[in-house]
Amino acid sequence: MNATILAKTAYANPGQPTRTARGTEYELFARITHRLKQACIDTDGNFSVLARALYENRRLWTALAADVALPANELPEQLRARLFYLNEFTQAHSRKVLSGEASAEVLIDINTAIMRGLRREGGAE
Repeated sequence: MNATILAKTAYANPGQPTRTARGTEYELFARITHRLKQACIDTDGNFSVLARALYENRRLWTALAADVALPANELPEQLRARLFYLNEFTQAHSRKVLSGEASAEVLIDINTAIMRGLRREGGAE
């Protein structure tokens, strides 16, 4: 994650315990994935709820892609490439969801897999 996103989330609720960078990333994915799930459950046809959830998810993935594209990023090169590809897929699939051609379920699955990886390799606190 980039420093701006980490700073915003770190100061969002001063009553929360201090989190690691990985914990903060996990929390961001958890919040946004929850919003995507809620938007999928919302069968009232409230398009603005879905659009907002997709927008937030796309912002998260854009920030993640920018971070893994930095030469100073310490993740293994192959993992960085896979995360960058997932960003490209997320952006394209989100456009399909917005146009009514696809479901957001696969985006939820991707985010959930990322959360499992964050939890398994050091975890959120």
